[in-house]
Amino acid sequence: MKSPQDSPHQGDRPAPAWSRLTTEARLDASLSLDAMTTEQTVELLLTEDRRGLEAAHRQRQQIARAADRVAATLEAGGDVVFIGAGTSGRLGVLEAAECPPTFGTDPDRLRAAIAGGSDAVFRAREGSEDRADDGRQVACGLRSDDLLIGLSASSVTPYVQGALAEARTLGVATILLTCAGPEGLRDRADLVVALATGPEVLTGSTRLKAGSATKAALNAITTAAMVRLGKVFDNLMVDLRPGSAKLRDRALRIVEIAGQVSRKQAEELIRDTDGEVKTAIVMARCGVTVRDARRRLSKAGGHVRAALQHSGTG
Repeated sequence: MKSPQDSPHQGDRPAPAWSRLTTEARLDASLSLDAMTTEQTVELLLTEDRRGLEAAHRQRQQIARAADRVAATLEAGGDVVFIGAGTSGRLGVLEAAECPPTFGTDPDRLRAAIAGGSDAVFRAREGSEDRADDGRQVACGLRSDDLLIGLSASSVTPYVQGALAEARTLGVATILLTCAGPEGLRDRADLVVALATGPEVLTGSTRLKAGSATKAALNAITTAAMVRLGKVFDNLMVDLRPGSAKLRDRALRIVEIAGQVSRKQAEELIRDTDGEVKTAIVMARCGVTVRDARRRLSKAGGHVRAALQHSGTG
């Protein structure tokens, strides 16, 4: 039986010595995990989770650079694709799925690919992460103005490595978001965000603090990017898609607050704009028609604050 080091699907590099990966190391604080009380176990898990978030915070400059690249890619007409396997892949799918209702993004322009396909979101298909060629196939569908963001807790997942290597060959911009340390990763992608979360409470289970840190970094990347793209006014999501009762109510409240109008007026504005929250706000604050509000937003690049300032009402 072949060992992982003998796998023929390792991309452009030989397989690593898995035991030397920091994400596979043992955590001294949890060596007697099975002898701990439930409360002690929970305390340790949450303490380590906090350390994972602190590790992400230490990489805030790199995370900000990643956010700026996402914003620049989308603004220039390119697509952003998250790619990963296992927990990392599921987190990429989650991030891509949550952006359209929150920020009104096109699901085809900010999307995700997971090793093993969509079925792997619900049922683990562990062997699929070893197929570098599958990752290459994802990258082959990208254009030079797209951005590929590889998600790999260990940094060495063949599926992700294959995708990143192929993307760089094709001239596609790349980012690697990993929970490994930064050593030896500079040539894996154009930008590397190395969170260095360290060993897990349950050895090798990167769904724990590595997963939490990855989710926090992804939240920061997408949210900061959408702020740069004008999909936020104050701290309000002004490009949301009101596709549920909760979101419809939120849209009305946003128009009430940002437009400085009554609930009844907000309802009328939302109706007149076919649910366009930004347009409703500009109409309310500037006292203009739907057409004029859309024109002002267009001239302002979709930024509500700029549209209001241009009219002297910001």
